Amino acid sequence: MLVVLANDLPPAVRGRMKLWFIEPRPNVFVSGVKDSVAQTVVDYLIKHCPVDSGLMLFRSIPKPPGYEIRYKGKVRKPITEICGLQLIIETLKNP
Repeated sequence: MLVVLANDLPPAVRGRMKLWFIEPRPNVFVSGVKDSVAQTVVDYLIKHCPVDSGLMLFRSIPKPPGYEIRYKGKVRKPITEICGLQLIIETLKNP
């Protein structure tokens, strides 16, 4: 499975994404493509999207922890790695 979140995608890239993915919300794409196709799509997106796209990709992989997070540009929530486990940092707001 591959999930792609973006702040803004170039029109040509967004058009190609609609070939393999459903777009439940603007610039949110979900697909169950095979691992080899998912890697090709990730490589394409990293290469063809500008830094200001705010691209974040979640890809399922066959080894622990079962997923990989990649990103390009500035993302809203920072990502950290602890002992090989990629995590998204959530900040708590005071009530």
